[in-house]
Amino acid sequence: MLVLAELKPREVFFDLGAGDGRAIIMAAKDFGARAVGVELREDLVKRALSSVYEHGLQDRVTIVNGDMFKADLTSADVVFLYLTTSANEKVKPKLESELKRGVRVVSHDYEIVGWKPLKVEKFCENPKRGYPSHTLYLYKKG
Repeated sequence: MLVLAELKPREVFFDLGAGDGRAIIMAAKDFGARAVGVELREDLVKRALSSVYEHGLQDRVTIVNGDMFKADLTSADVVFLYLTTSANEKVKPKLESELKRGVRVVSHDYEIVGWKPLKVEKFCENPKRGYPSHTLYLYKKG
């Protein structure tokens, strides 16, 4: 998903619903981005913070324990969503009003209804084990 978004060093990557922080860790560690994860669940925030410190990424990763609807997205270059279609529908007005022109949005498995994706890519995590395939949708704010 980070390759699909063409994430570049020093860009600002937001993960709304960051969970245990895997995506933000990868964005900072492997792509050189500044990463911000917004997660409501305190237990997941603690797990993500632990990973941030374990990888020594405190200077490039911020974890916000809070509501994604209250996060300021105006600095974002790339936004990642692994939400449901209905949650994407709820966050869509925020994305439309706060994201600057050219920001890339990647949604894992769930479309943003009403937006036309630039690219749609399917992948399978581990074909040998028969894991389910996933779909990534790439959008760009016009």
